[in-house]
Amino acid sequence: MAKTDVSLTGVERTFGSDEIIVSKTDTKGRIIYANEVFLHLAGYAERDIIGQPHSIIRHPNMPRCVFKLLWDTISAGKECFAYVLNRSKNGDHYWVLAHVTPTFDSSGTIVSYHSNRRNPRRDAVAKVKALYEELLAVEARHDDRKVGMEAGFKALVDKLQALGVPYDEFVFAL
Repeated sequence: MAKTDVSLTGVERTFGSDEIIVSKTDTKGRIIYANEVFLHLAGYAERDIIGQPHSIIRHPNMPRCVFKLLWDTISAGKECFAYVLNRSKNGDHYWVLAHVTPTFDSSGTIVSYHSNRRNPRRDAVAKVKALYEELLAVEARHDDRKVGMEAGFKALVDKLQALGVPYDEFVFAL
């Protein structure tokens, strides 16, 4: 089933504070590993998720510009922390605090990405929701999705510069 065929249910899934969602992707973002917590929350069987783009769980209310920031960061060889709203196969949703890192081979070349996601603090989710609504509104002002993403990215960078903090620091301050 293509992700565009999924209706949103409005039902939030949760997971325990002692559980960690783990997935790995190749350098193109295709899933090469997903643990049981990931499979349970996303609602996929391992055979159905391996080889699929990680964006298969992208929620439409998640600003594209945040993923641009994440990909720009990890493809530059750095780690990134971000609050992310994901969508399950059946249209439910779940929030995570993601920590994404590149994996390097012995010559220093990025060969894959590793992501651990933890249960986020509810007060932080409430704060990040407001920011994400602002960014989505900026993105939606443009008919061209790429132009919208770039405009949202600029709005995010401008906000961070006004606060005088890098994104990771902003995330941890929520």
